[in-house]
Amino acid sequence: MNLTLRYWLFFVIDSLIVLFAIFISHWLVNNSTTLDSIIAISSVSLLITHHIMAYFFHLYNRIWSVASVNELLNIGYLVTICILITSFIQWIIQGDAYLKVMFITWLLHIVLIGGSRFLLRLFHDFRGMVKPQNNIKRVLIVGAGEAGTLLIRSIKRHVKPEYLVVAIVDDNPNKQNLTLMDVKVCGTTKEIPEIVQEKNIDEIILAIPSLGKEEMSKLYALCVNTNATIKTMPKIEDIVMGKYKVNDIQEINFEHLLGREEVKLNMEAISNKLLNKVILVSGAGGSIGSEICRQVVQFQPREIILLGHGENSIYNIHMELLEKVGEKQIQLLPIIADIQDREKIFEVIEHYRPDFIYHAAAHKHVPLMELNPREAVKNNIFGTKNIADAAHAFHVENFVMISSDKAVNPTNVMGATKRIAEMIIQNLAIFSDTNFTAVRFGNVLGSRGSVVPRFRSQIIAGGPVTVTHPEMTRYFMTIPEASRLVIQAGALAQGGEVFVLDMGEPIKIVDLAKNLIKLCGYTEKDIAIQYSGIRPGEKLYEELLNEEEIQEQHVYPKIHVGKAHAMRPDILAEFLNELDILEVEEMKAKVIDVANGNWTNTSLQPRTIA
Repeated sequence: MNLTLRYWLFFVIDSLIVLFAIFISHWLVNNSTTLDSIIAISSVSLLITHHIMAYFFHLYNRIWSVASVNELLNIGYLVTICILITSFIQWIIQGDAYLKVMFITWLLHIVLIGGSRFLLRLFHDFRGMVKPQNNIKRVLIVGAGEAGTLLIRSIKRHVKPEYLVVAIVDDNPNKQNLTLMDVKVCGTTKEIPEIVQEKNIDEIILAIPSLGKEEMSKLYALCVNTNATIKTMPKIEDIVMGKYKVNDIQEINFEHLLGREEVKLNMEAISNKLLNKVILVSGAGGSIGSEICRQVVQFQPREIILLGHGENSIYNIHMELLEKVGEKQIQLLPIIADIQDREKIFEVIEHYRPDFIYHAAAHKHVPLMELNPREAVKNNIFGTKNIADAAHAFHVENFVMISSDKAVNPTNVMGATKRIAEMIIQNLAIFSDTNFTAVRFGNVLGSRGSVVPRFRSQIIAGGPVTVTHPEMTRYFMTIPEASRLVIQAGALAQGGEVFVLDMGEPIKIVDLAKNLIKLCGYTEKDIAIQYSGIRPGEKLYEELLNEEEIQEQHVYPKIHVGKAHAMRPDILAEFLNELDILEVEEMKAKVIDVANGNWTNTSLQPRTIA
């Protein structure tokens, strides 16, 4: 409805209500409705004061279809003020406030104005209740708290709701068998499987936005064996901020189920490092590199240099950050460059003089690097050396290299090149005024080439989902969490450390596949799982530290420093020079040997850097 039309409609309705209330009051008290000076003065006074107060109380521009007790109280305040003013005017003009008449007028005024508004709400609710029964999903709500109430109210008031809420479960014993908005609390979360079967539930919606990830995982485990699909509602703070609406029901994803609580960053320490600084991110178009850029923006650096060799990915993150930066005084500089191009990398770092470098550029796919070992060496070893040497040459304040759990006891070229890149960083840290450090972690969910997108595409295609081995396990972390911890580790760095992120417990890949099949609304009968065998270079399980590197003490929640061996600079230099002249297979074997600590010259022992 047009706002002007709405305003005048309420104006006319309220005017009629005011006049009706006055005339009825006089009739009840005086048994007369003859228009005299008393009725005239009270009518004019009450009409004027009502419309003035209605303006100040926003009575004509409220959304009455979602009215609550608050709105009723506001009507009460408004009417009371109007009656008091009208009584005072009558007392001034006629010497009598006519309290009996005014009291009845006050009652009628509240009842009729309030009733007219709440009729709108009842009408809206009734329209929501009268709905076709075709294609309606029978829903079980988990949680009878504030979020559950908001969700049920939103579903019931929707003009064409797709959901029919038939039951609620909640673990609070005081809420058992109570009714919330005409829906009964039928039991606790432990009874979900029985309730789903008994009431033919199509969909389970988790309405506990404050639920921790560990509790979410346990709750999901209860729901996953039912035939119902499982969804969740947004966080209350996201609803308040306008990011989502109450009824924006979301699919549950693996970020919800990792069972890990989000670590809180030391904002002050990071801000001290990054505020008004020039930040360079290599591999800025990749999964981790782009997320580091997104996270760094909040710390108000002066410039962010987005360096990468893929123009499309650099363009995408540049455009995204331009929107995110908005009015902030942060300069974004997209640079297309390959870290293997030593001259170009030196030119970029000399020109822009970054204070902080996050080195995320790398070849990371194990089977692919087994087929292309020289490319892995050129990119992961010599590319890292190029950008690290440039950082040292131009006195960059901090350099953080993104490493991998595959660098531990590596059996493949990718992991071996990452371990040697760590050694390069460790050796530079000995004599450089740049704080060089490496951060080691496992797989990230949702990154390009990771198992989750691959499994999802296989499920969409109708299967089968291919898993290499039933016992294969991996450590997993979400991209945002990994990026936050990398930034935090960079703020903690003193130089020479190999930080290791706490990845939680390893997850079986086959369990990951089964859960994803269920999340997509299928069963293992619908989508088959096939075992394809371990690929070249793969291990059944990954480690974050080998036995000699383990150091239990955490320097920050979910971050600790490993005791990693470093090769002597002269031996490392000799080894790197040899790589260029070796044949591919010999080079591959040499890289894996050295990465595992098997030096050619046994008289020169590795040193341990704590």
